[in-house]
Amino acid sequence: MKLIGIEEHFLTPEIKDAWSAIGLEAADPSVAFHGGSLEKRLTDLAEERLALMDETGLDVQVLSLTTPSLHDLGPDSVDLARRANDAVAEAVARHPDRFQALATLPVAMPDEAALEFERCVRTLGFKGTMLCGRVGHRNLDHADLLPIFQSAAALKAPVLLHPRAPDKPVRDAYYSGFSPQVDAAFSCFGLGWHYDAGIQFLRLVLAGHFDRFPDLQVILGHWGELVLFYAERIASMDRVTRLKHSMMTYFRRNLYVTASGMFLPHYLEQAARIVGRDRLLFSTDYPYQCRPGGDARRILENCGLDEADRQAFAHGNWERLIENLPHAF
Repeated sequence: MKLIGIEEHFLTPEIKDAWSAIGLEAADPSVAFHGGSLEKRLTDLAEERLALMDETGLDVQVLSLTTPSLHDLGPDSVDLARRANDAVAEAVARHPDRFQALATLPVAMPDEAALEFERCVRTLGFKGTMLCGRVGHRNLDHADLLPIFQSAAALKAPVLLHPRAPDKPVRDAYYSGFSPQVDAAFSCFGLGWHYDAGIQFLRLVLAGHFDRFPDLQVILGHWGELVLFYAERIASMDRVTRLKHSMMTYFRRNLYVTASGMFLPHYLEQAARIVGRDRLLFSTDYPYQCRPGGDARRILENCGLDEADRQAFAHGNWERLIENLPHAF
């Protein structure tokens, strides 16, 4: 059974240097996570990555630039994104049966980002894009960023919403007061950035993006970044939103969810109840959740789904999601 991981990350030395050049570590504690052995695995797009894929049982990685991506960079990010996309396209070309890719976009320049998105899909054969929450101080539903979602809808290309650290005033108010290491973990992978990603999706719904673009498809990692577990309460907003459809309709029509290396069966069951089994996607969140010893394959075999749904989870749902993308030149 082919196994495709759709949230698997990379980093280029040039982008890490660009983060350092603007002092991003002071504003986003997640930047400091990308050192040592993690940096080595993130920057490798060749033999070591392939060997670790084989060890865990993953056939294909869909590559995406790790958080916080280019969201805090200005006009220089246009060329930076293009170089990163070209480098990943070369890796995909070397191993077309093992790698696919999501576009890295210069999101601070939305018109240029939309053009780069189109180039990546139509020319390079990429499968969508990944966004990492706020762009500077703008949430993803900000009117300035609409060209990116217009492009996604026109291309029929999915948008993976990845977590990033909450803004500093939020971290100071809710995630501080312990040691620097605990504060950083609490505000990021411990809890904070999952809330942030889920809120970004809900903002897109409440702003009417899915009424404006009914076919727009968004992916949330970590089994829905908390919002699926509060679907009943979120649905109570129907009486005030004045949207065209219920909140549950957007969950089942415009949202896919992926595991991101979190493999507890009851998480999968809850996600399936809310969005449907045809909207579940597999991912290992490499290299942050790199599990050796055939772990990914073993998780798939013991996930509690029947054969047809297991095939869909492993690869079928992803392949159906991307089947109508424009063909690369």
